[in-house]
Amino acid sequence: QVHLVESGGGLVQAGGSLRLSCVSSRSITVYTMGWYRQAPGKQRELVATIRSAGTNYADSVKGRFTISRDNGKNTVYLQMNSLNPEDTAVYYCNLDQGILGNFWGKGTLVTVSS
Repeated sequence: QVHLVESGGGLVQAGGSLRLSCVSSRSITVYTMGWYRQAPGKQRELVATIRSAGTNYADSVKGRFTISRDNGKNTVYLQMNSLNPEDTAVYYCNLDQGILGNFWGKGTLVTVSS
């Protein structure tokens, strides 16, 4: 089993920044990696994904968030700038194995105050 561990969440004021990290227990080189988030009472939604072909972002975070990866460290990052209260959620790291399924981290809480 692969284990994904997120870190970097916390409390930040509107307009501030946070950088989330996700460390995998296995190599991530060949996999699409992503960040998802879920707010109370809402469905889990895609935030961003990254693979060799490029990146993909939800419209709500384009221009504010940047996903990146360091395959040598088995780590994916999410730089979050210009945060607003609507970004408050638990953020989950994802490793996509295609037909073999997905692995998820336990999540890290991001709270943005107004």
